[in-house]
Amino acid sequence: MTDNPAEHGIDAPGSKIWDHRVAAARGEKTPISTGGWMRIGLRSLALIGLLLVFVPLHYLYRIFRYGSPFPMLFLRYAARVSGCKVVVHGTHLKRDVFYIANHISWIDILAMAGACGTAFVAKAELAEAPVVGWLASLNRTVYVKRENRLGVAAQINALKEALADNWAVTVFPEGTTTDGHSLLPFKSSMLSVLEPPPGEVLVQPVMLDYNSVAEWIGWVGQESGLNNAKRVLARRGTFTLHMHFLEPFSPEDVRGRKAIAAEARRRIEEALETALGKPVRDFAHDVPPVRYDAPKGAQGVGVIVNEQVDERAG
Repeated sequence: MTDNPAEHGIDAPGSKIWDHRVAAARGEKTPISTGGWMRIGLRSLALIGLLLVFVPLHYLYRIFRYGSPFPMLFLRYAARVSGCKVVVHGTHLKRDVFYIANHISWIDILAMAGACGTAFVAKAELAEAPVVGWLASLNRTVYVKRENRLGVAAQINALKEALADNWAVTVFPEGTTTDGHSLLPFKSSMLSVLEPPPGEVLVQPVMLDYNSVAEWIGWVGQESGLNNAKRVLARRGTFTLHMHFLEPFSPEDVRGRKAIAAEARRRIEEALETALGKPVRDFAHDVPPVRYDAPKGAQGVGVIVNEQVDERAG
């Protein structure tokens, strides 16, 4: 049995599910029902079972060869156990590729790694999330601190190493997670690795769409990583992530990191608007670390829609 998708967005104010969602965005702990705790327990046991199978196989494989496939397989099934069904659209490049994607949830990392074996650049807060951080680290995620502007050079070096080791790396240039209906400005600092482009690397934009439950899944506002993980793992049934691999382009043809970021964002925005059937909206929460101030009247999770009050979650 699945939850009613109509109860998972700002167009359904007043539903119990949505009320809890809004409270979570404001930093409140989400109450978990007995059934929810049972689902968390069962999914946790399933994840432990996957670990017991794939981790030994991974380290055994590494004795003989480099480039183990088992982290990818583990993360693929971990996403499924967490309730996420991935539907892939388009064809992803398998090597020498730099993916640029919009970012909604920690599930993005499990699902994308499971679909194409990519490594990641992700916000440092993810590393502290129980279980999820460890899963991401297993796939050699490069963690960056959004406020650590002095450490950009070291982060770019780590990114170059990840690209050389993994053949594919994903960057979330928004610098944070959103609600699936918005796109923040794309920050280009992590794209400095493409100046000049290493080898034959191509850029492939990726649009992630959680469809009707995007606003519910999104990790936004003042919600903690632990609370978000509990909400997702306690959820009944499954949800679908549509993963659109868009047409790749050569960074040689789009000179400079800012131009690369702008071109990737343009393509992702176009694909997201097609999926939503409407224009993307302004993100409704201030994000000081990436210097984003929500416009007055912006609507979204944790905002009073009827009064159109621009209000931070928290």
